Amino acid sequence: MVGQPNDGWERLGATAGPAAGAAGGEDLRHSGGPWLRAAGGADRLVTHLGPVKSELEAAHRGLVVGAGALAALAELSAVRASWERRIEDARGECESLAGKLRAVVRGQAQVNEAVKTGFDGVRTPGGGGAW
Repeated sequence: MVGQPNDGWERLGATAGPAAGAAGGEDLRHSGGPWLRAAGGADRLVTHLGPVKSELEAAHRGLVVGAGALAALAELSAVRASWERRIEDARGECESLAGKLRAVVRGQAQVNEAVKTGFDGVRTPGGGGAW
């Protein structure tokens, strides 16, 4: 996770010494950072879209008084209602997406631990095992 040791990088199969490179011994590494940044971006979109509905309402408030009984007001109201639905749908989708992105990070951590635990029982030549 962001703000944790290794800047959120997780390691699988950590070796006792320096990594051996492409020939073998290189650790599998990944980071939850990109997922968490994407979740934060989705959260910011939710926040950014929050006041839009009231801003639309305020912008339309003076139109009814000034326009009287123009036929275009019905059209304008329908368009406004459509935009309000779209904005709320976008906010809901962003909220859902942020939660799903964070769940990926949690899932990765659980899988990493399960894989690490599985490898902990494997003995290798030169690794202090029974070989």
